[in-house]
Amino acid sequence: MSRKHDVKAKRATVHDTVTSQVPMKRKAFETELRKLQVELVWLQTWVKATGAKVIIVFEGRDTAGKGGVISRIMQRVNPRIFRHIALPAPTEREKSQLYIQRYVAHFPAAGEIILFDRSWYNRAGVERVMGFCSQVEYDRFMRLVPSFEKEVLDNGIILLKYFLDVSQDEQRRRFAARIEEPVKHWKLSPMDTESVRRWWDYTAAYQEMLRETDTPASPWYIVPSDDKRRARLNLIAHLLSKIPYKKVKVDLPKVPKVQRRPDGIEDGLPVRETVPALY
Repeated sequence: MSRKHDVKAKRATVHDTVTSQVPMKRKAFETELRKLQVELVWLQTWVKATGAKVIIVFEGRDTAGKGGVISRIMQRVNPRIFRHIALPAPTEREKSQLYIQRYVAHFPAAGEIILFDRSWYNRAGVERVMGFCSQVEYDRFMRLVPSFEKEVLDNGIILLKYFLDVSQDEQRRRFAARIEEPVKHWKLSPMDTESVRRWWDYTAAYQEMLRETDTPASPWYIVPSDDKRRARLNLIAHLLSKIPYKKVKVDLPKVPKVQRRPDGIEDGLPVRETVPALY
């Protein structure tokens, strides 16, 4: 891995938000993103070659940018190695199972990297605030999750946990922008509305979650994300720094010579309908 992307994590609280920097310009962002995406492809090759297993958890406030950073990670990699998991609300059958069961079903096999777009930590966030779990269920989860994650690590899985934090003013601005922008309407839900209204309830829930589940073996990494572009780059650079991958030599093929066209075969395809060239 390139030394320039070797980033040391700085311990933070949920309120440590970078607000003094000038917003990053798109051209500078895309230049740096391209470099990191090359590194992600090298990571992918190493994971496939070594059989490594990686889980990356993305948690955070609504509108904080979880989906945006995941889409940039997925943009240039193989979706059969990098797998984006965003589970819907549990079915009645899943509700009758062990709480963690539906997440474990998506854990990586050898040579896979799983990106959890929200995770088992729903129990400590939305379920806690919205009353979707009982106090007994919540207490059991908080008591057991550190030992569960230790077991994950002891089984050779690399586990990284990120919490994307956004300020209240920026969250409200982004929520209003979603209302105004038709292509973002799919992101709106009653749960999102409640997350804006109940800012302080979520603050208290996240503070407790981070205090109780931030362990030396499985720490949380806070990502200030008022500036989405900087947040995406910082998170990707950090995760690259936390995985001990190396560039693996790939035997690239050469462009082969094309076979000679047989007699009697015309160029082109026999079609009746062609898509109109409107652009």
